[in-house]
Amino acid sequence: MIRSGLEQLLFTQPVPETSDKQLRALLRWAKGSKQVVAQELGVSRRTVQRWTARKVSARAKPSGRHAALIEARVRGRWQPVVRARRRAAAEAQGLVVHTRARFGFTASVGSTDDPRHRLLTVPLPGEVARELFSAWEAGASDGQHQVILARALGHVYFRQMGRRADGLRVEFGEVDFIEFGLA
Repeated sequence: MIRSGLEQLLFTQPVPETSDKQLRALLRWAKGSKQVVAQELGVSRRTVQRWTARKVSARAKPSGRHAALIEARVRGRWQPVVRARRRAAAEAQGLVVHTRARFGFTASVGSTDDPRHRLLTVPLPGEVARELFSAWEAGASDGQHQVILARALGHVYFRQMGRRADGLRVEFGEVDFIEFGLA
């Protein structure tokens, strides 16, 4: 969920979802050459022709392995200039997190630490964006991204940049939705 939110931040247009649209994008980048697409995917030109046949009834579907490879190639090449520009802006100026999730706390005795759902819109500094993108590139899971966001939201929102609630540890889970925007 967090990975898809970061992806939406980076792209101005969504990445094609279906194999047909992804193959059309690969063919567009290869200037219509099915041979170039076949070499890039490690299949024969005839296989690409079967995948992109004009008649829907004659069209073959890529296997699961090939579909994953096609998707990876398209995601890697989708809007590279826009992606680089938006990432640089997020890392320089920070990003805004809008989420509804369950937050719990570990705090001093006498305070309530019962987790509850909260709706938050919080601007985060560029260091957090850098850390999130680095984790994304390293293939981190949503759980690892949640740890990064919990630490950042705890510092910025709950502890108000160190001005209150020293020692409060924030637990972030059960994310209903999360959206990212540029600050």
